[in-house]
Amino acid sequence: MQDCQAQLEQFMPAALTGSVTSTTGAMLTVAGLPAPVGSLVEVERQTGSSLKGEVVGFRDDATLVYPLELLSGVRRGNRVHLRRTTASLRVGDALLGRVVDAQGRAIDQRPQPVLPFRVRFDQRPVLATERPRIDTPLCTEIRSIDGLLTCGRGQRMGIFSGSGVGKSVTLGMMARYTAADITVIALIGERGREVNEFVQRDLGAEGLKRSVVVVATSDDPAILRVRAAWTATAIAEYFREQGRDVLLVMDSLTRFALAQREIGLAAGEPPTTRGYPPSVFALLAKLVERAGRTSRGSITAFYSVLVEGDDPQEPISDAVRGLLDGHTWLSRKLAARGHYPAVDVLESISRLMSEMVDKEHLVAARRLRELLSAYRDHEDLISIGAYRRGSNPLVDAAIDLRTAIDAYLQQGTTQTSTLNQSREGLLRLIAQADARPTSAAAVATPASATG
Repeated sequence: MQDCQAQLEQFMPAALTGSVTSTTGAMLTVAGLPAPVGSLVEVERQTGSSLKGEVVGFRDDATLVYPLELLSGVRRGNRVHLRRTTASLRVGDALLGRVVDAQGRAIDQRPQPVLPFRVRFDQRPVLATERPRIDTPLCTEIRSIDGLLTCGRGQRMGIFSGSGVGKSVTLGMMARYTAADITVIALIGERGREVNEFVQRDLGAEGLKRSVVVVATSDDPAILRVRAAWTATAIAEYFREQGRDVLLVMDSLTRFALAQREIGLAAGEPPTTRGYPPSVFALLAKLVERAGRTSRGSITAFYSVLVEGDDPQEPISDAVRGLLDGHTWLSRKLAARGHYPAVDVLESISRLMSEMVDKEHLVAARRLRELLSAYRDHEDLISIGAYRRGSNPLVDAAIDLRTAIDAYLQQGTTQTSTLNQSREGLLRLIAQADARPTSAAAVATPASATG
């Protein structure tokens, strides 16, 4: 009874009222409103409905409120009312097959779902000591990932790429074909026209049936773009607590960081690396730590990261790599050749693959990496005809198997491949290399590889 009373006091606080004193960009400064950070407020306007906002900080004796809508109609002296001290979200199985906004409201032109449960946006991650080991693979049905970058139930992976290299299509294939029970997809900062394209083309009707899509488009206020990530994570946590295996796909973590940078700078935070305030890196860690496996279920997360200028060392990419359990790099060079999905195996890694596959599979994956590396190291010589066959058995094998390797790594958007099919295809490919007359184990010196 006391717990219920405490929750009611959080969601139904005593009335507090302040007034607008000034605006700075999109930020409202409010006097006389000592509400805690994260509280939801309403601002009276002279015309139209009241404006909703969220408390994001304080400056001197004033409270800083970031609006969830445009500021038009707000003037100095408008009353600001505290509505809720803790942001929450309604959830339930009726969310499946629906497209919702950052606040959990359905936006797919269908009736609002009946959702009997409520969860908090800002739930704490599972304690480190309560997390079971990740030892069961999750099938994405993408051969290059399942065969060479095997991902486990509860693992957190990054999809790193520049713009226009097939990131959304790759994520759509995962969401449509995954072996997970439920998929939660967060589209953060996307162009408006791309939302229906993703839902109808990349996800499809069958994929949508067991999915929840959370949308915050690029024209939404920064606070909603940030909240969309928390909303998707909270929904995934709800289904995990029901004992289900959830695939969380977030596109993109970079736009989440850019939105938080906008809020942090408006609140007066000092800019650090490339203008990102400290709160960005703190929130990235808090967000991704909420995914993972528990004793009840799992959240396997794929976070896309837009790499500025195809520079893998830019701040967000560098920070995220250290937080996740592996990453997949999508190559612009491969995409330009029509190689899809454009997964650059040599630049990608799954840190938990060795925990989930048998020794034969692991050896075959390493062997294929050797062949890809050998071909890449000598690609310039091969392309101009300067490489002399027989000078390096490993390169000879890579050249002979080049067509077969490409056929294994490429996959159409309507093609599927189970974990066992991906494994067997990889083993057959490596068996071809080992069956060559000359052993590829004897690698020549670099000097002998030239023509």
